Amino acid sequence: MQSYPKHYCGVFGIYGHPNAAELTYYGLYALQHRGQESAGIVTSDGKSFREHKGMGLVPQIYSGDVLHHLVGQMAVGHTRYSTTGASHIRNAQPMTIDCAKGQIAIAHNGNLTNAGPLRDELEAKGLIFQTTVDSEIILYLLAQPENNIVKTVRRIEGAYSLVIMTPTELIGVRDPHGFRPLCIGKLGDAYVLSSETCALDLIQAKFVRDVEPGEIVVINENGLHSFQAFPQHQRRAFCIFEYVYFARPDSTIADRNVYKVRVEMGRQLARENKIEADMVVPVPDSGNCAALGYSLESGIPYEMAFVRNHYVGRSFLQPSQLIRDFNVRVKLNLIGELVKGKRVIIVDDSIVRGTTSKTRVNNLKEAGAKEVHVLVSCPPHMNPCVYGIDFPDRSKLAAANHTLEEICRYLNADSLSYLSLDGLVQATGKPKESFCMACYDGNYPVPFDPYLDKQIIENRKRRIQGLSGELSGDQNQIKLL
Repeated sequence: MQSYPKHYCGVFGIYGHPNAAELTYYGLYALQHRGQESAGIVTSDGKSFREHKGMGLVPQIYSGDVLHHLVGQMAVGHTRYSTTGASHIRNAQPMTIDCAKGQIAIAHNGNLTNAGPLRDELEAKGLIFQTTVDSEIILYLLAQPENNIVKTVRRIEGAYSLVIMTPTELIGVRDPHGFRPLCIGKLGDAYVLSSETCALDLIQAKFVRDVEPGEIVVINENGLHSFQAFPQHQRRAFCIFEYVYFARPDSTIADRNVYKVRVEMGRQLARENKIEADMVVPVPDSGNCAALGYSLESGIPYEMAFVRNHYVGRSFLQPSQLIRDFNVRVKLNLIGELVKGKRVIIVDDSIVRGTTSKTRVNNLKEAGAKEVHVLVSCPPHMNPCVYGIDFPDRSKLAAANHTLEEICRYLNADSLSYLSLDGLVQATGKPKESFCMACYDGNYPVPFDPYLDKQIIENRKRRIQGLSGELSGDQNQIKLL
């Protein structure tokens, strides 16, 4: 029973550095928050690829000996959470192919909305897919003799930030709507591509600029060159949930520092919801910034009453209600004496199903809190995401199926309030037209046919049945969009 939306992926690439593999390792380490199921690095020495991929966290996968064998002055890396396809080593990225054009590696952040028809088309040509992820579709399209990079990106639809590598070039691509972030950095004479600027900071690379929506950046021995694959496209749709939850607070995206945006979300919450209380308590870590903003704006003291256990990993125990409750409690422990007899405002970044929030409220009341008021630093989630965020379907979204009063009663809270959509946009300092907010308002920038999607899912299920025997002993079940 996932209570928070899962991260999608992080991508990283570097060109022209003798320690490309080591720097990519640190880049992925900084992007670990974007995916914790698998990671991979592929390097090039100008002639051939070397690669190493594994399941788990970046430090668990890579040792000094492994990195020592990943020679080359160019590398591409990926850290993954599976929004499509199984959590299995065969689906780990970067993905590689050796074709008539030579070797190609690809790391993909996002989700294609026309993956089903493209996959059917390629299978009709006799291509055999080795994985269940849509990123392999892009790789096969690139490998087609009649396609180049421009033709390929004009065939795919949806959300994608790509880092592509050949033996001699590093290429960055962003979809024309700009759903997912991708930036350019420099480390001496070396060029870096990364999902977030926090990875540039770790390796002490200088931020140059964001890759523009629809832009293709090519880096080779002649330097950096770029061109626009969609010169007529005007609509922008950056995922606003990056600012709410996904991106690290020390990253800067689209000229806005994430930390500052989240603090402003908290200030806006205080302007919209004036509550008499004794303290403001965040749900670590995602609620920290907004709770601070609420405290600064309202003048109500800020207290870290919940202490996070930073050593909690994934649980593979069977998902009984007992285990689910334990998993929620083990991540955060409440300092009861801080809240006893107090009126408490608890701030979190989002409520999806509500199970985790209910446990937090009960923790506070069991510790003797006089009142518990729940504030959420984004609007209610009403719709699933088809662009790469693993929100559950609409039937499992609390706000899509229950009134505010019903959710408040379920949480056992004294009050419940969300940040308004206008307030969220105002906190970013950018125009509303800059964002995709489909999970809130149902306005999907790239149209999709839900009935066609259902058919695609059924077709995919039938394809994957052939893999079920091989995966039956795996603790991770096949997950379908």
